[in-house]
Amino acid sequence: MNITSIISITGKPGLHKIVSQTKNGLIAESIEDGKRFPVYASEKVSAIEDISIYTKTDDMPLVEVYQKLYKKTAGKAAIDHKAKPEELQSFLKEVVDFDEERVYNSDLKKLFQWFNILIKADLLKEEEKEEKSTKKATADKKDAKAPKKVAPAKKVTAKKTTTPKTSKAKATTKTATPSKKG
Repeated sequence: MNITSIISITGKPGLHKIVSQTKNGLIAESIEDGKRFPVYASEKVSAIEDISIYTKTDDMPLVEVYQKLYKKTAGKAAIDHKAKPEELQSFLKEVVDFDEERVYNSDLKKLFQWFNILIKADLLKEEEKEEKSTKKATADKKDAKAPKKVAPAKKVTAKKTTTPKTSKAKATTKTATPSKKG
């Protein structure tokens, strides 16, 4: 699955994937239990790929943080999001040099909760496979030169000429008589 369709909705726990669009909003499905529900345009929705975390130097997209966490945990669930804030900070500090002043404990809880949800649903694992396959595909495209495509020549057809049809009624001529106005 593509992680671009994964969203977070303010006021609803967990992560959700976009199923389809309606004229008033979206239809989302919970990743954890599979329940579908409407998401209206008035609700605040954030895509996972648009969220980033503050680091000492620059912002880092959450997807990159999750890839580093995935490598550290070897594809298994990370520390529980209900652990003490100090434990969450020390665990993430081993992976990313995040800014402790601007990243709050509630942010860390969400980060680890979402990571564990994605691991449980096998969504991060599939993304790495997709990245490898896209890298191979782009390498293959560079190696193999595609032949130039030539547009087929247009066929020229002769136009049919038709003679205008005249009716017999028009063939007879009538003389116009002046009318008298009174």
